Amino acid sequence: MKAATIQLETLTCPSCMQKIEGALKSLDGIDKDTIKVSFNSSKVKVSFDEDQVSIDDIELAINRVGFDVLKSKIK
Repeated sequence: MKAATIQLETLTCPSCMQKIEGALKSLDGIDKDTIKVSFNSSKVKVSFDEDQVSIDDIELAINRVGFDVLKSKIK
């Protein structure tokens, strides 16, 4: 498993967090228990299986629900 921290444009409401969580939960390879969306810092933290999903797939899912990714960091 890899862990990613993804910096987004400013999140403006709690429903934004729910949209992002829903988008990530729909992807195979995401550890759904690790999804953390921080409203205050506009960051998403998530663990994922690289054999099933890539960071590009994760960023694309976030983009599809209307949010811009500024940068991603993988550990």
